[in-house]
Amino acid sequence: MLSLVLPLLERVGLIILLANLLMNSPYYKKLMYHRQERFAQIVLIATFSIFAIISNFTGVLVTDARQIDSSAFVNLASHASIANTRTLTIGMSGLIGGPIVGLFVGLISGTVRFMQGGTAPYTYFISSIVIGSASGLFGYFSFKKQSYPSILQGATCGILMEIIQMMCIFFFLPSREQAILLIETIALPMMFVNALGTAIFLSIILSTLKQEESARAIQTHDVLELANTTLPYFRQGLTVESAYQTAEQIKKFMRVSAVSVTNQTEILAHVGKASDHHIAKEAIITDLSKEVLKTGEIHVVRTKREIGCSHPDCPLEAAIVVPLMVKEKVVGTFKLYFTDASELTYVEEQLAKGLGEIFSSQIELGEMDNAQRLLKDAEIKSLQAQVNPHFLFNAINTISALMRFDSEQARHLLLQLGHYFRANLNGHRNNLIPIKEELAHVEAYLAIEQARFPERYTIELKLDPTLDEVQIPPFVIQILVENALKHAFIGRKTGNHVSVTATTKEKNVTIHVLDDGNGIDPEKRAKLGHEVVPSTSGTGSALENINRRLVSLFGQESCLHVESSTKGSHFYFTIPVLVKE
Repeated sequence: MLSLVLPLLERVGLIILLANLLMNSPYYKKLMYHRQERFAQIVLIATFSIFAIISNFTGVLVTDARQIDSSAFVNLASHASIANTRTLTIGMSGLIGGPIVGLFVGLISGTVRFMQGGTAPYTYFISSIVIGSASGLFGYFSFKKQSYPSILQGATCGILMEIIQMMCIFFFLPSREQAILLIETIALPMMFVNALGTAIFLSIILSTLKQEESARAIQTHDVLELANTTLPYFRQGLTVESAYQTAEQIKKFMRVSAVSVTNQTEILAHVGKASDHHIAKEAIITDLSKEVLKTGEIHVVRTKREIGCSHPDCPLEAAIVVPLMVKEKVVGTFKLYFTDASELTYVEEQLAKGLGEIFSSQIELGEMDNAQRLLKDAEIKSLQAQVNPHFLFNAINTISALMRFDSEQARHLLLQLGHYFRANLNGHRNNLIPIKEELAHVEAYLAIEQARFPERYTIELKLDPTLDEVQIPPFVIQILVENALKHAFIGRKTGNHVSVTATTKEKNVTIHVLDDGNGIDPEKRAKLGHEVVPSTSGTGSALENINRRLVSLFGQESCLHVESSTKGSHFYFTIPVLVKE
């Protein structure tokens, strides 16, 4: 047994070495997060097929069911068999890539093994396909949970796949006596080696991804601090001064070689490497930035040629270029540069995308602040453009706290915060928006609030999908829901329910926001919607502004109605069904 285990361990070591090299590649790290996509599965099939072919040609030769030769070979004599790590590579392909990857790798590996010859080679062709399919089913259950099998599960799967191999040998080898002798010789060593190899292979993947998650958590925490720090700068507009201050802060917080900010024509700031020729107030010199300004899409490149800098000694090898958008128009870019392309990972890509949304929102908010001074309808527009700083800071603190134990949820909330900003900006430009956009804004707000106060509120949004395109003033539902969360449940930490429903009658739709809170004081209720009502947690003008907008847009019949008792409150209004063509 030992004479077979040691050579097999050498072969497993080769496969593990290749796996380790792959998992240190940024490309494969990113691929592991998208392993269900078709392109990723094609790459996994090609990768594991190569591993399986290597396993076939570096196996341990077993002749007469007892004699072992650890030398490499290509063609086998009719009486010879192989003990190799083919089962390991096929099994791992199924565990990682699922049924399709496992099946194709099994088919390719089995075909190569069949062509090598030896005793009843069709046996190994059949077993390869069965092993690929069976391990793929194990992988499928992990897919459904969006996770990987544990190391123990992987080792167990490795043993089961080798048992399948032994069963195929027992049933398909022409000589039952020879089959039993071969199984006695190779079964235990191959089960041990396959279980060990699968466990090590999985541990490499899991530990690499865990390190990546830790890096994400740390970097996302830094980015949240960065977003908080840069808030005042971009609100000043896209200027040389604001760009330089922002670029310095990004360089300080993120693991990058250089940071650059541009408008549509020139470099506003460049901090870090290559500052000798990427100079502020000069024209944009890279083809990459010009392409992003043209297309409005994020570009990620990993070669000097793709960056397109004309300077012969430019040290920059990789870059992420993110467009800065105002009213769906590209007004500039911010760029993260790397002198070592391997440092540009999936983490940096995702964080740059989130930062791009927040920076774009801040620039647009800054422009709105200036424009509002000139608007005669400042009362309505100020409500539409308003971003509550307390909400923003509370959201940032909540996401920062989540970094310690759930970085995936923290990234999700960061994107929700970006959606929340975007909805505020869209509301400023339009007096009416589709109900589905208003509900998306509400959901972004609720995602952050419910992360701050888990299980405190139960929110139901029950609107018929046929009403999705009906036009409604922006923020109306969001403010009514926010009003309920702030005021309806004072002193209550559980059992708080809010529902948003809609009823239709003829050509009108009525929106209802109900809560089971403490109710409203009758004296206050009579004033709601008609005048400013003093509040300890706000300006008291939100409901008055909602009522004014409804009446201004649709007439007195669409005014805000309020009903309340000790069992809760009911806010509702009726508007005509208008659909934008």
